[in-house]
Amino acid sequence: MAISVIRTVLLYFIIIFAVRMMGKRQISEMQTSELVITLLMSNIASIPMQDTDQSMFSGIIPIFVLLVCEIAVSYLMLRKAKIRKILCGKPVVIINDGVVDRRAMTELRLSTEELFEQLRQKDVFALEDVAYAVIETNGKLSVMRKPDSEPPSSRQLGIKPPHGYIQAVVISDGEIADYSLKLCGFDRAWVYSILKSKKIKQKDVFIMTCDKTGAYKIITK
Repeated sequence: MAISVIRTVLLYFIIIFAVRMMGKRQISEMQTSELVITLLMSNIASIPMQDTDQSMFSGIIPIFVLLVCEIAVSYLMLRKAKIRKILCGKPVVIINDGVVDRRAMTELRLSTEELFEQLRQKDVFALEDVAYAVIETNGKLSVMRKPDSEPPSSRQLGIKPPHGYIQAVVISDGEIADYSLKLCGFDRAWVYSILKSKKIKQKDVFIMTCDKTGAYKIITK
């Protein structure tokens, strides 16, 4: 029993490491090759988990071989467009200048209900508002609205809005995030001075956010 637990924990971290090496993607954003590799690694890892007679290396070695193959193929796809096209396919225009391409929808086996569902997810509820729609290689829909259906921009209205800055979490549950502080251009000394002026202990802070201007907000536990 203990051996199975140890094996499971080790393979769990190995799979996490392998997926992290493949890059920061969600499942829905994975290319075909990446999804296949992920599924294969999961299946291979389950063998030594369940069968203690199998060597751990019978699971670890194939996982790293698949990882190396995936990284090599990724570099090849970066350099060779033809290889990327073969493995991942190419974007397909299904709405061209407001006209739905029925042939493209048939090739993709995309029903009208699925098309309108994806349009609604892009906040498009009328087909006549669409200039172009493209199914990307990861299966997601990209939409370009017609100019007269787009909300006016501040430039078009002649308005100059105030500059916006990213608001970063610099303290989370009492822990200081140095990366977020660096992003905002501050250091720990600045945080300590703010907490001291507010008479708040670091361990009592649930969330503290700030931006590049020094504007901050503190929520205590």
